[in-house]
Amino acid sequence: MKLTNNDYSLVFENGGILVEKEGKTLYTNNKPIYIFVLDYLCMAMFYDAPYESVTEDGGKIVATGTLISGLGSVFSVTDEYALSDEGFFVSRRVTVLKKADDELERGFASKFTLRPELSSNTHDFNYFSPGVWYRQNEHVPAHFMGADLDAEYFHWQETRCSLPMFAMQHIASGESVSLSRYASDVRLRNMNRDPYNNYVDPTYDIGAVGMSQPKNSCVYYDDLNTTVTRVPLPRENDPLGIDYVYPADNGETDKRMVHGIEMNPARHVIKRLDRIFHPIEEGFSDNYRVQMDFGCFLDFNVMMKIFFRRANKRLQDRIADTDCSLLFVNSLKLLKIKTRKFNNSYGIPFLSYLPDAQDQNVDYQYGFVGQQPGIGYQLMRYAMQYNDPEAFEKGHEVVDFWCRRGSSDIGAPYIWFNPPLDEFQYEPYWTRMLGDGLENVLDAYMLLMDPEKSPYIDKNEDRSHWFNYLKRAADWVVKVQNEDGSFYRSYDAEGNKCMDSKANTIAIVRFLIRFYLLTKNEAYKEAALKAGEWCYEHTYKETEYRGGTCDNSDVQDKESAIYAVFGFLALYDFTKDPRYLEAAQGAADYVITWTYMWAYPVITHHEIHPFNTRTISGQSLIATGHSAADVYMAACSYVFYRIYVYTEDPEYLNMALFLSKNPQQCNDVDGSIGYAIPGLNHEACFFYDQVLMSQYHWLPWCTYVVVDPLSCMADTFGTYEIREAEKLPMEERKRMNASVLDKYNV
Repeated sequence: MKLTNNDYSLVFENGGILVEKEGKTLYTNNKPIYIFVLDYLCMAMFYDAPYESVTEDGGKIVATGTLISGLGSVFSVTDEYALSDEGFFVSRRVTVLKKADDELERGFASKFTLRPELSSNTHDFNYFSPGVWYRQNEHVPAHFMGADLDAEYFHWQETRCSLPMFAMQHIASGESVSLSRYASDVRLRNMNRDPYNNYVDPTYDIGAVGMSQPKNSCVYYDDLNTTVTRVPLPRENDPLGIDYVYPADNGETDKRMVHGIEMNPARHVIKRLDRIFHPIEEGFSDNYRVQMDFGCFLDFNVMMKIFFRRANKRLQDRIADTDCSLLFVNSLKLLKIKTRKFNNSYGIPFLSYLPDAQDQNVDYQYGFVGQQPGIGYQLMRYAMQYNDPEAFEKGHEVVDFWCRRGSSDIGAPYIWFNPPLDEFQYEPYWTRMLGDGLENVLDAYMLLMDPEKSPYIDKNEDRSHWFNYLKRAADWVVKVQNEDGSFYRSYDAEGNKCMDSKANTIAIVRFLIRFYLLTKNEAYKEAALKAGEWCYEHTYKETEYRGGTCDNSDVQDKESAIYAVFGFLALYDFTKDPRYLEAAQGAADYVITWTYMWAYPVITHHEIHPFNTRTISGQSLIATGHSAADVYMAACSYVFYRIYVYTEDPEYLNMALFLSKNPQQCNDVDGSIGYAIPGLNHEACFFYDQVLMSQYHWLPWCTYVVVDPLSCMADTFGTYEIREAEKLPMEERKRMNASVLDKYNV
């Protein structure tokens, strides 16, 4: 008996299941009924069994069985298998028929798993879980999932993923499998208590994704070196399996344990696996649905893109109703209010608390979370469009401050200024942050090139120090470029590298291209093209997007990929080399996987907060090593739309629309939420346990990444709204899209 979809067949025989392709068995599970039981000793015991009955019912296959635990609890399991659009799904119901006597067993969970026949060695596979795991997670902190591929369990709550899925790609053959939650239907759990290890809760509706290779025993240590005892588990070794566990367990362990917590003497890293159970009560049942997708992809990036898009088709939240024009105007009004003279310089406070927008401290950061020149440029541009002389003066003063005082002795721009002390503070010259500030100073300079555009521009103003500031910086960038075309992640006060990582090279490329077009200095063009070649080979081809957040270590993250989209798209605009459009698409396909495309219920403890009435979709995970999320993907709506116009791939249009609307669900766009100033939003937050844990404050970047893509959208396509741009003939949009560099070519 079997179900077939495309090249893959799900076969039922001898009480088990297997997946075949062209007669070859790729995945198996001889005992699909797998249940964890929490006993009176707070130990998780593991039991499995084959199906007892398999029947066909109207195009579905129904498989059932009964499992008896070691202490006498009895469970019935019914699995219904059916075809989905491009794969299969199973709907599982587990019912407690009998509870063991004397409260010997308290809770249960179940696991759906497939075991690859091609290999049981974790090192033979690449992995993908959105915002959690890419390839073999080479660039993650030592404590994080996948840093040690030889552990037993790798499970994490699906709510930690931007889409609830996990995939394995057999590197040699390309054969790949993905398990994901079938529908975006997580219910709100019991909020009277916080989950903990061995927590039993009938309302817990979150599953876990990942993989495991359980051993037949655990080794317990009394310290890091001395073995105390070996405790056998009631089963044989399991081969490697891709898993969906319900309700969720969360964590990673191997056989080196102290009181259930892993102690690895070689890494000095503590890890743990926390389990959550449903109650063993007669008549209680739970049910969940799991999607299975299969394919053969020799390229990891293709596997990632295809599996993510398949899951997103089922799980994506609705596109929010955000008025982008109102969002833009109120965001600029907010920036105008927050920008003022502090001591001897104009700028924007580093941090303001919500909901009253009171400033916590006043520091100016050049790029990254401060975005001082970027906000200055946006205020100038806004003023010229909306006839606001106050906004122009403030924006002009911000940019002028950096051009007058912000160039260091070696030519690199300073990146941190302390207004109370009226001096620059030492901070490494971060390549990513230099790209931020220099691009925006250049754009502000370009505004002043045509004094006829605005009555606020002084035709007699000496602007040479603005140009000289940019030239000194560009010359320094060219000077420190490595022979292979790369740049280091950061440099010290003397211009020496601070670390060996070159992963942020792409972040400076767009500035070099634009400044070359203005100056026609071949050195800048050569530097940009050399950097582009290096980034194509190392950043794009190796999926090495890391170190983009200057306050994190050099780990895999989202913002490095955002800047890769910016840089590769600029290289394509400049050269028309199709490799760079390919790389821009690759970076876009990667970075969208950090975005919460789905939604689940979340409560807040703030009386005034947008998530009291809106969903979390559009927020995006920041970096590996934690599950913090923010609004930074708002920065990508414009570039995703540009990629769509170049490629006419409708998936990029869908994502561009989503990114132009849904990240703003955390924004008090029209003042109806109750923040002190319309347009305020919050910085980073956690919500994977369905409770919002927020910084509950605003930083300048939170608004900059909102207005920058909107202003670019208006400059290129004449509107803030993608749906309005879609009304233009495609030929006209393609002409507009191809002209984005024209303003620098003077």
